[in-house]
Amino acid sequence: MGRHSGVLAHVSSLPTTEGIGTIGEAGRQFVRSLADAGQRYWQMLPVGPTGYQDSPYQSPSTHAGNPLLIDLDDLVADGWLRSSEVEPLAELSRGRVDFGALIPRKRQLLTTAATRFLRSDGGRGYDAFRQTQWLDEFAIFSALKTSFDQRPWVEWPPELAMRDAAAVRDASQRLAESIEVERAIQFFFHRQWDALHAFARRRGIEMIGDLPIFVAHDSADVWSRPDLFYLGEDGRPFIVAGVPPDYFSSTGQRWGNPLYRWDRHRAEGYRWWAERLGGAFARFDLVRIDHFRGFVAYWEIPASEPTAVKGRWVEGPGADLFNRIRAMGELPIIAEDLGIITPEVTALRRQFGFPGMRVAQFGFDVEADTSLHHPHNYPLDVVAYTGTHDNDTTVGWFWGDNHRHDRRRLNRNRRRLLQTTGTRGEEINWEMIDLVFESNASAAIIPIQDVLGLGSEARMNTPGTEIGNWTWRMSEPIPPRLLERLAKATEKSYRR
Repeated sequence: MGRHSGVLAHVSSLPTTEGIGTIGEAGRQFVRSLADAGQRYWQMLPVGPTGYQDSPYQSPSTHAGNPLLIDLDDLVADGWLRSSEVEPLAELSRGRVDFGALIPRKRQLLTTAATRFLRSDGGRGYDAFRQTQWLDEFAIFSALKTSFDQRPWVEWPPELAMRDAAAVRDASQRLAESIEVERAIQFFFHRQWDALHAFARRRGIEMIGDLPIFVAHDSADVWSRPDLFYLGEDGRPFIVAGVPPDYFSSTGQRWGNPLYRWDRHRAEGYRWWAERLGGAFARFDLVRIDHFRGFVAYWEIPASEPTAVKGRWVEGPGADLFNRIRAMGELPIIAEDLGIITPEVTALRRQFGFPGMRVAQFGFDVEADTSLHHPHNYPLDVVAYTGTHDNDTTVGWFWGDNHRHDRRRLNRNRRRLLQTTGTRGEEINWEMIDLVFESNASAAIIPIQDVLGLGSEARMNTPGTEIGNWTWRMSEPIPPRLLERLAKATEKSYRR
């Protein structure tokens, strides 16, 4: 990856007048800011449609783009919407993303734009895009979900849930107009994304995507290929994914995703995975695979269990998967290897040259052994972070909400951090940024909240909780003084 740096910020967190960040002008402005600050990378969370509790990690499709991230002003410029139709969304632009209010209103505007687009016989490139392999399955799935009030596919009529060919064909004919609207909306995302990606490349910014190892049960992926997952006769999983008790939760994390039948994937030459990764590599310059350790062994939980405590480790596909798909060419993968990591996990990522991850907050935390994540100990083959989207912000983590700047209440390891930096911690975010930037790690990525110096109110996600996540937004573009400071920190650490 070279000695470079970047910023972690999800698209939805960018400031706009549309109630949510977009891949239009908001994305272009963020790219300009990164270039001005001498950065190389823009890392983001998954950009697929959001699912349960608005989580980008529970998407109804591993291939589709999130319609909420489509820029409506760009659709106005294209002639598919009018400014007067878009302007009322500005009332949702203050504070956090209000998904409940935003989704129906933006969905209606996108449907209007898609209908006008289709009545014009489509635009350049649409006919070719309609041939995309995954698009039909996703469009049919989405139209069916809408027709059944967004109920999970296992609650649809049995003949549709179990994909009886005649029933699906009849439904496709009945819902033909809605299906075509779904295709057109995806075309809007596809075209805007490609434009943003090209814009970033011209300015020397590489995009880092995020690929969850598991997919949501209520997804086009599982509905269209149930044979590749451990499901009962009713279509529901009887074993699910998660992780055992760890730093984030004393009862572990019960994600609930269905688990793969790896023997069936192997029998098909891992074609499903080759298509999934191929799509991600086409969309991004690099891809972080979340929970990489699951390829070596994953935590299997009986679906009847309310927590992740009662589970077991089960062997994954290991090197066999990556050996098969390496025929695609270069695999620009970052391996998220946090948590319970065995020597076998490290050996797998090093075998294929995938950099791992280090998180500076963990290097100064209350656990007994924090040396792995101490910035002074980072090897070259890692991407280093002050924190991730699952961590509190650095200011919130260090000082907390109630006793900010009260050094008497700091635990031993936080006091050790101040000894390391030789400061009093009033700018702990920049002190951590400097530590990460000056480390040996090949790349350093800083959450935008730490660049802005925000507290716990700006946290993106709290693992193990379901309410209030994924909604944080920037109130304005990054101020010039902070861009200048980020550029100086980058230059001082020889990261550009």
